[in-house]
Amino acid sequence: MVVNEEVIQENPLVVIKNKFAQSVSTRFIKFISSVKFGVTQIILVALLSLIGMLIMQQNVEGFDHYYAALKPAQKLVYGRLGLFDIYHTWYFNALLIVLAINIVLASIERAPKTWKIVRNRKLTASRRWLLAQKTSQRVEFQAPNLIAATEKARRAMRVAGVKAKITETSDAICLFGERGAWNRLGYLMIHVGFLMILTGGFLTTQFGSDGQMPLAPGDTSARMLQTEFVLDRTKQKPVSLPFEVTCLDIEQKLIDPNGGIVAANTLDWLTRIRISDATGEHEALVHMNNPVDYGGYRFFQASFISEGKARSATLQITPADNSSPPQEVKISRDGTIKLPNGVEAKWEEFAADFAVGANGQIESQSEDYNNPALILLLKNANGETRRAYAFAGLLPPNAPINQPVMGYRFQLKNFEKVAAAHVLSVNKDPGKTPFYLGGVILITALLGVFFFSHRRIWALVEEKGAGNFELILGGNTNRHTIAFEEDMRKIVAAVGKN
Repeated sequence: MVVNEEVIQENPLVVIKNKFAQSVSTRFIKFISSVKFGVTQIILVALLSLIGMLIMQQNVEGFDHYYAALKPAQKLVYGRLGLFDIYHTWYFNALLIVLAINIVLASIERAPKTWKIVRNRKLTASRRWLLAQKTSQRVEFQAPNLIAATEKARRAMRVAGVKAKITETSDAICLFGERGAWNRLGYLMIHVGFLMILTGGFLTTQFGSDGQMPLAPGDTSARMLQTEFVLDRTKQKPVSLPFEVTCLDIEQKLIDPNGGIVAANTLDWLTRIRISDATGEHEALVHMNNPVDYGGYRFFQASFISEGKARSATLQITPADNSSPPQEVKISRDGTIKLPNGVEAKWEEFAADFAVGANGQIESQSEDYNNPALILLLKNANGETRRAYAFAGLLPPNAPINQPVMGYRFQLKNFEKVAAAHVLSVNKDPGKTPFYLGGVILITALLGVFFFSHRRIWALVEEKGAGNFELILGGNTNRHTIAFEEDMRKIVAAVGKN
């Protein structure tokens, strides 16, 4: 007896310990998978995101001025807490990971119950159970026999949009119909969309990159310049690209051709590029509201170098001996034309505000078109080369710079204005596709969940004798109760008709 008593006393202690251990782990899992915990995580992420909007982040242009204006205490506290780069801090990423775990666990916990409701349908119901439902109806009607009564009830349920399945019991016939069973799984699609958005944001934050690529006609580059901010210091870091970009042409469409090349006078900036990699060469046009995607990178217009240049020009050429009247010819940037006497004239340089520097080099005194001039390089049949100048303004005939060159004087009659170079923004966003796809899934799922519902209706047909029958209706819905009650009334009205 003593041995038996000891065994009996030991076993309950083991069971109690196991139950306690299981209870702690179960409670923890239930806690981190609960809706309240998930909502708390979302609120915390939203608050940190709000802080990131209120406090300028160090990768935003103008941060150096913002940082310089802060008080020393603000610089110290914000810097220690990582608030200047909050989206890359360990605690922000940890919150996203915990939120993702919460969504996954919540889905796993709820999925079996939901699948049971969707898959294992309750086809029969008792009179008592039906009348106990929140939404129930009773109606008496007449029919020749039980089969006819059942068919009448089936057609009435069809009026409400549900296709009934008939099950015969020992004392009555039960009909079951449902609509929108998929609505029960809507939360899973919401969770999937949310997880894809989080994944996209994480990929963009951790593996995305942004940079700029200045391009003038003829330039070739296989890298972009990425601006790195370390509080009040900035530096340009070259980042290699998996392809090479060559600028073929740049163009600027102006509102007023006689105005400047400022942004306020510009309709569009156009940059024609050629991308070369192992797959070959691909030409593309980048302009406003029309970015170009290639190899996971996106190119779009960012800014321009505002030094005045010309894309094409119209020249008036006059023979030195006045043997023929002046004529106008058009020349493109870096292009070549042939003069009537066989001399080739090549576009060498364009200066918006012509001047000769101290070292004798041609330069522009300013970015504005104050004294535009086109410099040409002439070459005759003997291979001799000389430089000629074409100014927009009229020069005195005896001016040294206006003397005939290889038999011609040149005047700049008109030209197409353009900036010296365009600056393309290059963006690599590996999280873009999952982010947008997750957004579409999330919005679609939310619309489906809130505008549709899972409606289940049971109908019990009981015979009262002498061609009299009673239909007991009962059912439930996960939302839109008023509309569901209206469906029940439609069934009653349809059954009650002779």
